[in-house]
Amino acid sequence: MTNTTNRQTARRSTRAAPVSPTPVVEEREPRGARRKRETRARLLDAALRLMAEKGMEGVAINEITEAADVGFGSFYNHFESKEAIYATLVDNVFEDFAKMLDRLTGGISDPAEVVAVSVRHTVLRARHDPVWGRFLIREGFSARATRRGLGQRLLRDIGNGVAVKRFVVADPFIGFLAVGGTVLSAIAAELNYVAPGATAAGVLEELGFSGEHLPERTAAMLLQTLGLKRAEAEKVAARELPIVEEGVEEN
Repeated sequence: MTNTTNRQTARRSTRAAPVSPTPVVEEREPRGARRKRETRARLLDAALRLMAEKGMEGVAINEITEAADVGFGSFYNHFESKEAIYATLVDNVFEDFAKMLDRLTGGISDPAEVVAVSVRHTVLRARHDPVWGRFLIREGFSARATRRGLGQRLLRDIGNGVAVKRFVVADPFIGFLAVGGTVLSAIAAELNYVAPGATAAGVLEELGFSGEHLPERTAAMLLQTLGLKRAEAEKVAARELPIVEEGVEEN
């Protein structure tokens, strides 16, 4: 009797025992793949810093590899030439950031606010990433940058505003040059005069100017250039900014 009871109890215990979940095995990136990715990132970072200072023509491949602490031959495991790494940088600086701006402004119907948001975030990005900003200044009107990325989208946004009569621009191309050139000049002013550690900090005050709220002031002036009245341009330029995914802080 006792043995029978024990067997029944054992069967009940077996049926009641919880089923342990199958352990999840986290896939790890192979060491070789991780090293290759890290090496490529170092090369891109070094090339960006050097080309922001000297331009593509002024930088040699061995300078890039030395700055990245990578063997010279390893460069060709990642890029075919100096032109290839430059093209990748242009994509990173112009195309990726432009896509981010498209996401930010996707729900905005007013072409004036689209331009204002894009201008303000571009100046803010340069403030928080000066190397990025200096590369943008140097390459902003290059053929590659104009055909795609920020240049292409600026032309599109101005055209959209003209099409719905939000902007009054007799010559859209000259309007594009005026907007693009002013943004680049504002970034240069931000980096040289306004940002912490700027090489010429204090110069604006000596000249009687202020560097406060530079992104908003730049956007407001450009909206006036595109045909908005001053009061409305300033109102649009002061609207709350959409949240930035990449972590760029708002002014």
